[in-house]
Amino acid sequence: MNFTEILTHWYSVNKRSLPWRTTKNPYHIWLSEIIMQQTQITQGLPYYEAFVNHFPSVFDLANADEQDVLKLWQGLGYYSRARNLHASAKYIANTLDGKFPNTYTEIVKLKGVGDYTASAIASICFNEPHAVVDGNVYRVLSRYFGIDTPINSTKGIKEFKKLATNLIDSKHPGDYNQAVMEFGATQCKPKSPYCIVCPLNTSCIALQKGKVDELPVKLKKTKVTKKHFNFLVIISEDNNIIFEKRTSKGIWQNLYQFPLIETKSALTCEVFESNPDIKSLFNGSKFTYSLYNTNELVHKLSHQHLYTKFWIIEVKTLPKKGISVSELKTYPTSILISNFIDKFDF
Repeated sequence: MNFTEILTHWYSVNKRSLPWRTTKNPYHIWLSEIIMQQTQITQGLPYYEAFVNHFPSVFDLANADEQDVLKLWQGLGYYSRARNLHASAKYIANTLDGKFPNTYTEIVKLKGVGDYTASAIASICFNEPHAVVDGNVYRVLSRYFGIDTPINSTKGIKEFKKLATNLIDSKHPGDYNQAVMEFGATQCKPKSPYCIVCPLNTSCIALQKGKVDELPVKLKKTKVTKKHFNFLVIISEDNNIIFEKRTSKGIWQNLYQFPLIETKSALTCEVFESNPDIKSLFNGSKFTYSLYNTNELVHKLSHQHLYTKFWIIEVKTLPKKGISVSELKTYPTSILISNFIDKFDF
């Protein structure tokens, strides 16, 4: 058997039992692909099940309030995925009359859908021979064929896509695509793969040359920036609190948070009251404050690390419109804010 036949046979015996593998429904496959981006199966599976239960059809998702979609997504990260998912559902429901696009060319036009996701849906649901290339596929192909072209370079992206296209089983593209992804996820793992039981071990170039740990090659990541965030947890005597929607573009767009002050360095108690943003917010009104966490909490994102402090501020009346403390958990927030709300005894 050749590479493709070996992988497909391996998959038929070793594939994990997952709910989206029991259906060809493009709506369900689409949900699974978007949710599982940058996400481990164990983390993403409960979210997939929750979305299918809450929004059993594309019309249900399209008609949902964005706040409800973001709340259900809470904790999964990369919130633009949820916003794009919601926008595409509206497009499918309202413009396409609920009919999911059935070709790669049309699927890739959906907001938030790139080559990988469109290839997966087109091959699994509509038997189109479009090869998927994700992190797992890069790893399998680079090791087996001994390719050291950086996978995140323009040359590498084209080279691996061409190779994956040449390898795909044109009669059963969906099975092959799922096979190579599954193989990378469970057998050809990033670290310490168990090569002794690998069905491809007799012909794997990386194994023969002792380069398994060196492949795939990746160009150095973008420099990580460091930011200092100060969240103001402002509570009034009647137990109301300021909780506002983040409208600026970014990963937390349309999520709710406490008033935020960003500083160039760590804000200390000694200079807290003299901060111009604090002065502007309270405009001379009296308040008492304390620092919830002396040491900054470090929240790591892909290209930035957030060094975060939460300031507990007590006032007679709020300086701007707020909500009842009892309502806090009903709003969609980032995992950083959600964790604080869970830990703080309001």
